[in-house]
Amino acid sequence: MIFYILRRIVATIPVMGVVALLVFSLLYLAPGDPAVIIAGESASTEQLEKMRKDMGLDQPLPVQFAKWIGKVASGDLGTSLHSGKKVSEMIGARVGPTLSLATVTILLSLILAIPMGIFAAWARGRWLDKSLMSIAVLGFSTPVFVVGYVLIFLFSVKAGWFPVQGFTPISENPLRFLRTVTLPAFTLSLAYVALVSRITRSSLLEMLGEDFIRTARAKGASERRVLLRHALRNAAVPILTVAGSAAAFLIGGVVVTESVFNLPGMGRLVVESVLARDYPLIQGLILLLSLVYIGINLLTDILYSVFDPRIRY
Repeated sequence: MIFYILRRIVATIPVMGVVALLVFSLLYLAPGDPAVIIAGESASTEQLEKMRKDMGLDQPLPVQFAKWIGKVASGDLGTSLHSGKKVSEMIGARVGPTLSLATVTILLSLILAIPMGIFAAWARGRWLDKSLMSIAVLGFSTPVFVVGYVLIFLFSVKAGWFPVQGFTPISENPLRFLRTVTLPAFTLSLAYVALVSRITRSSLLEMLGEDFIRTARAKGASERRVLLRHALRNAAVPILTVAGSAAAFLIGGVVVTESVFNLPGMGRLVVESVLARDYPLIQGLILLLSLVYIGINLLTDILYSVFDPRIRY
């Protein structure tokens, strides 16, 4: 298993290299001179030349890329054009809310989605199955921002149970943390729950038709043991595949959710950096979010071997 994990880690290195190259190229893919983009149209010729020299833009692209990679490897993502602060410091200040939201969302999603899929498979064709899958289809079809505004209207404006916006760290006040993160987590988790529950149901139904399930039932195993011990374990690989791939929805949904609920996280920072055309900050955020996505896929591949040892070979 160790060699399998090492192979998967080595396989991610070229992917990371391609991602880094694309992120580095953002500044050059934008129309116009990078120095003009950064300094602004009002900059004089002398200022532009000085900026090109200071930033190394007068050097060959391979040299610029090598220097940029060296800085990134040491944790230097550059300096924000808008605020003048270090990009790494700005991102570090926004990681907490996003990490908290993502963690609560994933836990909430799995707690809801897997039981929904199990109950739907158990009640195949009956009203419970149809009701749960209808909810899943509705959740997957509704845009994140629509869900967010509806929840705000019902539970914040009308009921007054949750704050409309803002965020409180768990270390500062655990109860208020739950109040500020509950609605955003429900908003973000709805599509995730819908997708994972549907795949859980279909995977379980496929497993329940296999010969080893009939053998387990013939030996007198209870329906609960058949579902949880035999069928669910063997259906875990496709469920993990979808759960890992759905991280793309999660990363994209964070941007919208944090904007709707005014959370001071990385998603909102993405919006602010794009509106300000802050290229170093955009590069740092895209690079970090891409590496997180690659890391999630790597973790998913490793978990495959836990549930199905044949994958190691």
